[in-house]
Amino acid sequence: MKNDLEIDLLRSFVAVAAHRNFTHAARTIGRTQSAVSLQIKRLEDIVGKRLFDRSRQSVSITHVGEGLLVYANRILAANDAALSHIQRPEAEGLVRLGTPDDYATYLLPQVLAGITKDHPRLQFEVTCDNASDLLPMLERGDLDVVVATHPLSAVAGQIARHEPLHWVASPHYVDDPKTPLSLVLFPSGCVCRDIALDALRQIDRSWHVAYSTRSIGLMEKAMLESSGVSVMEASIIPPSLKIIDGQPGFPALPEVVISVHQSSTGEPHVSLVADNLLSKLGYVAKQKAS
Repeated sequence: MKNDLEIDLLRSFVAVAAHRNFTHAARTIGRTQSAVSLQIKRLEDIVGKRLFDRSRQSVSITHVGEGLLVYANRILAANDAALSHIQRPEAEGLVRLGTPDDYATYLLPQVLAGITKDHPRLQFEVTCDNASDLLPMLERGDLDVVVATHPLSAVAGQIARHEPLHWVASPHYVDDPKTPLSLVLFPSGCVCRDIALDALRQIDRSWHVAYSTRSIGLMEKAMLESSGVSVMEASIIPPSLKIIDGQPGFPALPEVVISVHQSSTGEPHVSLVADNLLSKLGYVAKQKAS
């Protein structure tokens, strides 16, 4: 007799996969650390495979866990959508959404199209900017929901996905270690920009910022028409660019976190959108990065 994948177990599994920490995951879903550990053990018993590698210092997801995570996000999204449809009145109203331009271009269209299909009375007003500018707008009440990037050292909001970073350039790019790197980056305040510059300082690689723009389209064009390089999240790298990791002069980069922040007003339609973003962004980002 086959055992079913239980919603509560999957929710704990997704939380641990997002936070890579049992204590932090337990806090976000309102359970104790020991309860979450037992739930993960129960889920591992059901699937018959180990989902996480655990040590005193870290928690990492296994290859089997990565595979299950795709289905877990789908199951939770379907579960939440079904309950929302049955239990909540028809969602309607304006949601003011803040997001960086790269997410607005590559990740959000698919997610927002799904939300509006299920809730046609919802309207969206999207503002594109750096997270460092968007989050104060959320605090002031000028935005309802913000999708933001955070370094692992300063995680905030509700985590949708851990995202790898890559060095990228034109397919024809050839590096000359004797020449300063010509960087194409988002403006000051962008997490990826700060990580890229910190990494280059640590290896004493010379560089200059040739382009600084909030537009992912302009960044792509600048790299295709010049010898510029950039740092981008895996899920938003345009197909026209290539990853150039591993070459001398391009230091390894840490992961970042995609998080969802929502206002404290508690408006039902805002919470519905935030919940949908949280459950669907990770799945869409993983698809794009594959």
